[in-house]
Amino acid sequence: MPYDHRNTVRRTFALALAATGCCAVLAGCATSQASPPSGKAQESQAASQAAQGESGTQSRPPFASPRPSRSPVAAQGSGSLAGRTIVIDPGHNSGNFRHSDEINQKVNIGTTRKECDTTGTSTNAGYTEASFTLDVSHRLRDLLKARGAKVVFTHDGERPWGPCIDERARIGNAAHADAVVSVHADGSAVGHRGFHVILPAQVRAGAADTTKIVAPSRTLGERIADRFARATGTSPANYIGDGTGLDVRNDLGGLNLSTVPKVFVECGNMRDPKDAQLLTSAAWRQKAAQGLADGIATYLEG
Repeated sequence: MPYDHRNTVRRTFALALAATGCCAVLAGCATSQASPPSGKAQESQAASQAAQGESGTQSRPPFASPRPSRSPVAAQGSGSLAGRTIVIDPGHNSGNFRHSDEINQKVNIGTTRKECDTTGTSTNAGYTEASFTLDVSHRLRDLLKARGAKVVFTHDGERPWGPCIDERARIGNAAHADAVVSVHADGSAVGHRGFHVILPAQVRAGAADTTKIVAPSRTLGERIADRFARATGTSPANYIGDGTGLDVRNDLGGLNLSTVPKVFVECGNMRDPKDAQLLTSAAWRQKAAQGLADGIATYLEG
């Protein structure tokens, strides 16, 4: 952006910028970190958000989309999370911007129909959200496996685009996950800083029924918000969530269609220079993964 994360950039604009060689805005390329270059209103605002992508804004295509580096793989043990299944959903896909026809296809999210997926956001330097989310997800996976958990990814950068938001939900449901965390970074205005956790609203419409997951998802979100702040030293968002770091939405298919506890985590705002400096730091991304892992473990350990 510098546009607000609620105002989706038209894909025609994204393609035009691609032709000029611009970097991506909503999907992952920084130059001075170890791994690169490889949202959200209250329920009452859901109607105005229906035209948005699943987790925010669109982006311009990146200069390149190499796979992000990974933290050292920790040995899986028989720790406190043994016997637990956790699904990690890395937001977006670096290839989405090349497949606008596919990701623009509408899918049913219960309350409405919405685009299959979006491209994601990026920093001003072009480090894309898709690269960020996959890097943090790899780090998170290693930490969770070290505690004995079974970890399932909705995708691992191996697909040319997607998966669609309804498929992402189905993957968590089919795994009978004890918890699902969708990893994202926001694309809001300059000066908007901090993280927030998106919780499912009470939804009963068509294939969507969140009745059973609203309460446990809130608990999961509260645990993650607490531990994420401790691990990263960052504060809840100053522009959404009333300072709590928690936001409730009924317009996200990934939440509406989930039958297991699930939250989205917006780790920071890629469009703010100060937040971007954190998000492009490999050391900070490791702290972010640690905060997510600690929050999930605290939730599952009761």
